[in-house]
Amino acid sequence: MDDIGKLPATDLFLALTPERVLDAVEQGGLRCNPVCYPLNSFENRVYEVELEDGRRVVAKFYRPGRWSQAQLLEEHAFMADLVRAEVPICGNRPFPDGTTLKQVAGIWFCLYDRFGGRAPDELTPELAQRLGMMAARIHNVGDGARAHHRLVLGGETHVRQNLRWLLDHGALPASLRERYSAAALHIADAVDAGLRQVPVGRIHGDFHPGNLLLRDGVFHALDFDDMVVGPAVQDLWLLVPGQDAASLHLQECLIEGYQQFRDFDRRTLALIEPLRGLRLVHYAAWLARRWHDPVFPQVWPHFGTEEYWADETASLEAIVRHEVQANPTSDQAAKAAEEPTLTNKDYFFDWEG
Repeated sequence: MDDIGKLPATDLFLALTPERVLDAVEQGGLRCNPVCYPLNSFENRVYEVELEDGRRVVAKFYRPGRWSQAQLLEEHAFMADLVRAEVPICGNRPFPDGTTLKQVAGIWFCLYDRFGGRAPDELTPELAQRLGMMAARIHNVGDGARAHHRLVLGGETHVRQNLRWLLDHGALPASLRERYSAAALHIADAVDAGLRQVPVGRIHGDFHPGNLLLRDGVFHALDFDDMVVGPAVQDLWLLVPGQDAASLHLQECLIEGYQQFRDFDRRTLALIEPLRGLRLVHYAAWLARRWHDPVFPQVWPHFGTEEYWADETASLEAIVRHEVQANPTSDQAAKAAEEPTLTNKDYFFDWEG
């Protein structure tokens, strides 16, 4: 990897090769065999690597510019706390010097032990109850320490900042800019209003079935990359995002399991729709910010089209209408509620079945 220091971090990240990955792992103090292949990941670059003794590890290279060293160390600290509390997760594997985070040419990377399993095909009431217990245990550990550097889930960080970026970079078509902006800003206000006086702590942040592995009848949580400081309900609604009767029954099973280990404030269920809108805006901005990565246009060819933004706008407006009906507070909200509706899109943009 003689040329590694000559490339900007972002360019190197997009041009990572098995040889460079093996080189980086060896710089971290582990001898490798010439065996390395990529695993599914959009946000980061993840590779399975064979060590000299034949064991397999997973090397995760974080996308440059997203997280600072302090933020990544808080993610690792949370996972270490969970492992010590015997919460079943896929935690970091320390390097030989005991650290969990290394850097090569401006790219932070870490290691995990190879862990088999599969995402659950579907949730049954029994599995939902078990996941509720697991979420409660994660949150109990999360309350044991503070994360000073991670993002706080809210209207500013996840909606307004993303909206400003979309507007500044001309991502929104002129015909939909005003409607999309009005709906997004209303959702940001609803999130902030709903979070007032709601306890927050370290949570997974992206706790959906695609970030779970089921092996030998035991769930293991993985990918704490989106760890935030936020409310407990964020980690519950993502497990069961539906709004039909069957989904509401599973939601009750989740809460029943959760309450075996921790109290749950049912009033925070009113946050689900604003949080659903927050995720839609955050997802759209995530795609727009990553469009320079050649993988993204291949996987999401529909993104950025007039039809895409029309669907997104209608979905946000449907959530605004729901909020207006539940909490009619302003003429502006009522006007936004009059717009036409379509169905919500898939929220699990990093779930690779």
